[in-house]
Amino acid sequence: MAKVVKETIMGDLLKSNPEVVPILLNAGMHCIGCPSSIGESLDEACMVHGIDVDDLVTEINTYIDSQA
Repeated sequence: MAKVVKETIMGDLLKSNPEVVPILLNAGMHCIGCPSSIGESLDEACMVHGIDVDDLVTEINTYIDSQA
């Protein structure tokens, strides 16, 4: 499975890895279903919510790797 990066589009992330929704919600990203958020990169979404994108990318990739 491809690694998630800052440039990953939220809609693509959710489509290919719906199991990361709890991670996003825990980070404070409560609008993941919002139509405008689907077209944003993970970096853009984190910036809007004041979330450290590098920490979130690491957490998501660690989770995905643990499921392989």
